[in-house]
Amino acid sequence: MNNIGKNVALWIIIALLLVALFNLFQNSGGSRGGQGTIAYSELVTSVEAGEIQDVTIQGDTVSGHFNNGRSFSAYLPDGTDIVQRLTNANVRVVAAPVEGQSILLNMLISWLPMLLLIGVWIFFMRQMQSGGGKAMGFGK
Repeated sequence: MNNIGKNVALWIIIALLLVALFNLFQNSGGSRGGQGTIAYSELVTSVEAGEIQDVTIQGDTVSGHFNNGRSFSAYLPDGTDIVQRLTNANVRVVAAPVEGQSILLNMLISWLPMLLLIGVWIFFMRQMQSGGGKAMGFGK
């Protein structure tokens, strides 16, 4: 492979690593700016007190805003009647599907370290077979 091909391959690998790192840190952000996690019992108490403005239910998590503008999120245990309580309290309820990562991205993230190790190993083996010690700057 000529030098241009090696440079292009290197830049493609760097770009893929950056995309994978960006997705990793974006999805593991946890709570976002000003959003506090509250207990389910606090959520029920706030609904009954009329302190909730709107909520979005996604899977077994609920996130929303208090009347004072603060945002919150809470985990919903199985068998709860929170939707009924929210509609009785005239709270705007939005249901959203559970978001998941694509299978291709999961495979890329899980296999990327091993593929990089194999690629580096192949690169060094080819350099050793072609007498690449001088080409890589390891010898005199």
